[in-house]
Amino acid sequence: MLLNERETPEGLLVSVADADTLGETYENGKTSLTVDASFYDGEEATGEEVVASLSRASVANLVGTESVGVAIEHGFVDEANVLEFEGTRHAQYLRL
Repeated sequence: MLLNERETPEGLLVSVADADTLGETYENGKTSLTVDASFYDGEEATGEEVVASLSRASVANLVGTESVGVAIEHGFVDEANVLEFEGTRHAQYLRL
């Protein structure tokens, strides 16, 4: 998984993507998702590192079966709120 953290005025923004999704575009009807390297590329991370980052995040964007699966497994994302795009998954997390 690729992990990227950015400090913003609103808090920590985290992006996590499965490495094989980087640069790809996925379709779901009229909606498309492009996994742009300028946003999603980051350091390779373990599941534990992703969980630690998500626990500090104000907002997170996740793409890929493994990345979204880690967020679901650790209670950051409810599986019912996950979007499917041509064989990959996308989820967003917002801490209020």
